Amino acid sequence: MDFLDSFLARATLAGLGVALAAAPLGCFVVWRRMAYFGEATAHASILGIALALSFSTSIFGGVLVVALLMGWMVSTLSGRGYAMDTLLGVMAHSALAIGLVAVSFLQGVRIDLMAYLFGDILAVSRLDLAVIWGGAALVMLMLWWRWSALLTATLSPDLAFAAGIEPRREQMVLTIALALVVAVAIKVVGVLLIAALLIIPAAAARPFARTPERMAIIAAGIGGFSALAGLRAAYIFDTPTGPTIVCVAAACFALGSLLNLLREPITG
Repeated sequence: MDFLDSFLARATLAGLGVALAAAPLGCFVVWRRMAYFGEATAHASILGIALALSFSTSIFGGVLVVALLMGWMVSTLSGRGYAMDTLLGVMAHSALAIGLVAVSFLQGVRIDLMAYLFGDILAVSRLDLAVIWGGAALVMLMLWWRWSALLTATLSPDLAFAAGIEPRREQMVLTIALALVVAVAIKVVGVLLIAALLIIPAAAARPFARTPERMAIIAAGIGGFSALAGLRAAYIFDTPTGPTIVCVAAACFALGSLLNLLREPITG
């Protein structure tokens, strides 16, 4: 029997692919304090799903287009009379609500909304697996290619300008990478939990890393472990797989925070 004939094997590879792409990208989300931006992009993806089903096109393509559009709109409107958190809050929840309403109008289309909201990793097909690893590889390649420039722009826009780096261009690179991760993560953890898979492994890795590169590697390790352990726990306890993966990541964060607290010197 072919290894990929097993739904558990496909689920394992899918979880690893998403975790390895999301965790290093999540480091930049944490460093730049873009957590709400990631959540807004993820929430907008339900509108992409509705549009893709309406026009009978690829879910991946629909989500990617809407996620990119959300990133472009936020970048364009920010600083024009609205605070960033207000703008993201309005756009994130509006896109989610419009997407859910649009789905309800679809005629003759059977859709498991829960699978899109919370993921359905056990239903990953060979084609889904190819899309997930293709998107993950592209994200990792983009981060490797622009790593130094992204770090400089994250550290200081003024320093980036002095080094001949355009901060807005690096912001667009992150937006594209974020849109790709959202598009490939739909099947694994769903719309509502994508932001958690981006942020939690990176946040858990932060206390144990002295360099940005080490933090990205540790975050990828935590993300991969969360995917594997969460999948195993969901199989044993018969719990929803996507939320279980996020619960394992949250447990890693809690344990890491506790260890970091214990090793800090006590000051009186």
